[in-house]
Amino acid sequence: MARIRVDSDASGQRVDHLVATALPGLSVAAARRLIAGGAVRVDGRLAKKGEHLTAGQTVEVDEASLAPSGAEARRVRPDPRLPIAILRVDPSFVAVEKPAGVPSHPRAAGELGTAANAIVARFPECAAASPDPREGGLVHRLDTGTSGVLLAARNAAVWPLLRAALSRPGCEKTYLAEVRGSPPDAGEASAPIGRVGRRGARVRVDGGRNPLPAHTTWEAIARRPDTTVVRVRLHKGRAHQVRAHLAAAGYPIVGDSLYGDGGAESLQLHLHAESVRFPHPESGALILIESAPPTWAKLVE
Repeated sequence: MARIRVDSDASGQRVDHLVATALPGLSVAAARRLIAGGAVRVDGRLAKKGEHLTAGQTVEVDEASLAPSGAEARRVRPDPRLPIAILRVDPSFVAVEKPAGVPSHPRAAGELGTAANAIVARFPECAAASPDPREGGLVHRLDTGTSGVLLAARNAAVWPLLRAALSRPGCEKTYLAEVRGSPPDAGEASAPIGRVGRRGARVRVDGGRNPLPAHTTWEAIARRPDTTVVRVRLHKGRAHQVRAHLAAAGYPIVGDSLYGDGGAESLQLHLHAESVRFPHPESGALILIESAPPTWAKLVE
């Protein structure tokens, strides 16, 4: 039984976020499943969904539940039919270029057609690398409409190390985005980002549930009659951070109907994960993975 004492820094945090932070390799989604299954207690009673904690409380997690029954059945199935470009193969991880319109991983057991299915078809060991069997070793995600660099661990020991490497100050992620309007040559946003909606499918800048620090900078690299291509830089990367920060600044991404793009909803989301620079999870050597720009960004000078 793992016991976590809530200190003053964690006061006000949701129990699922605390559990995910305290137990290496555990995602927030996996922590929620533990709570739903009765494996988490707060001061001796069953934890409640969405419960916020106060300093001095004790959270207990039944570690035997960290290996959920039926995990093998929920493991990502290989799908060799989906073409996917391999950017780098390392003994510890693989990097691929996720196409736009392809989900990062399945939402339910047996689902095919995701980047994780394609990765597992080529690197079967990735299927058992992540705590959540649906993730196929992925250590981060890209929205379905976003293309670009996606990383997956090749074994369970590397997964938490690689995930942690993407959160360190030495990690830098760059994106290309085509936005509506004409932003200044350079801009930045540092407002925190929180989840909104029943399932947290959207975020809100400077609001929402459990808002987390976020810092985004961007520079204009190509100007067009009604749009501008910008290069965006960030470090940790919150859910929808680039989309939400740019929209809040008044420059929604082309094709992003969720955050207020006034263009046709049929347009592809013009957001591309261009590169990831991070320390190798085992050697510490600096690694740079890059992805070629998509068609909509190829006129970038």
